Amino acid sequence: MDIMSVKEASERWNISERWIQKLCEEGQIEGVQRFSWSWMIPKEAQKPADLRKNRKGSFLYTLNRSRD
Repeated sequence: MDIMSVKEASERWNISERWIQKLCEEGQIEGVQRFSWSWMIPKEAQKPADLRKNRKGSFLYTLNRSRD
């Protein structure tokens, strides 16, 4: 199994390294494993959906969706 670092995942998915770490901590990335102080993320792992809500209570748009 090929793995990538948090930095590589951040560049690939276009989100911050800290957000990747948070997703790893919450188990949102399938197959991720902790090794000492680092995270090992499978290269075939998919970017998780953004499930945060805005202040009005509706879900935020995902990064891939266009805003009309």
